[in-house]
Amino acid sequence: MSRPHFLPDNMTMMLLTVVLIAGFFPAGVKMAPGLDILTTLMIGLLFFLHGAKLSRQAIVAGASHWRLHLLVFCCTFVMFPLLGLLLKPALLRLLTPDLYLGILFLCVLPSTVQSSIAFTAVARGNVPAAICSASASNFLGIFVSPVLIGLMVISSASSHSALDAMLKIVYQLLLPFIAGQIIRNWIGTWIDKSKELLQVVDRGSILLVVYAAFSEAMREGMWRQLPLATVFNLILACCLLLGLIMICISWSSRRFGFSKEDEIAIVFCGSKKSLSAGVSMAKVLLASRTVSMVLLPLMLFHQIQLLVCAVIANRYAARKEDAAKAGVSAAK
Repeated sequence: MSRPHFLPDNMTMMLLTVVLIAGFFPAGVKMAPGLDILTTLMIGLLFFLHGAKLSRQAIVAGASHWRLHLLVFCCTFVMFPLLGLLLKPALLRLLTPDLYLGILFLCVLPSTVQSSIAFTAVARGNVPAAICSASASNFLGIFVSPVLIGLMVISSASSHSALDAMLKIVYQLLLPFIAGQIIRNWIGTWIDKSKELLQVVDRGSILLVVYAAFSEAMREGMWRQLPLATVFNLILACCLLLGLIMICISWSSRRFGFSKEDEIAIVFCGSKKSLSAGVSMAKVLLASRTVSMVLLPLMLFHQIQLLVCAVIANRYAARKEDAAKAGVSAAK
């Protein structure tokens, strides 16, 4: 039996299920320390596997189409954060301070890899450039995102010092990633063939962190503090943020004279935010009492970006088909 079109993707369904489980069966205070250790180990394993998966050739190749990659970098780590700051007066009228921190947090995250490439392929864009840009964004995000989080989010939340944040990133994310890079020569082939393992660890770490965060939220009474109107406002804020950034990216790519194929890659790589990177960094960098509120905007934005990008990818693809048909007709 085919999957109904109105259902979200599998990952979103699992996230919603975990949130519901945490709502009805939250982890108790005695269980929390063990769960915290388990999630830390899972996140370390995830970055170790990503380090072993990403080839040095892919990192070097990312520099070949430097103008495109530079624009994607600026969209991801400059334009997005600036937009989040510029929208602060309006967003603070709609959202709580913690939810606005969640908006800032998602603004400084790296791009996704799989979905950016997939949507670029559907839209018939520059897939090799998308592969390099998305991979480079994730790699650079390990260094850039924690710095921006320390400057924009942690300093506002006053949950940790910037030095503590950087040390946690080094110990829990960067060192496992470097270790994976070092032993890639020995296990790289096996990692490349074991995509299911990486997917299981990727999804498992996200689900564990979400369960732990929302269990903490239930113990703190988050849902009593979050009216339905605020959730609706948060959805509007995510839609506004995504819409504005996609308009800015499209205009910038055309302004700098990129081809349509390059524009497609820039739009999909520059407008996406990684849920797995965001969940991992939130767990490492933020105080446990704020993680659930900070992750909520990211979870909603992640689903919205998938739905919107699916529509836009099909429009790009349809427009190219119409242009090709028009060219054939003119030739006849």
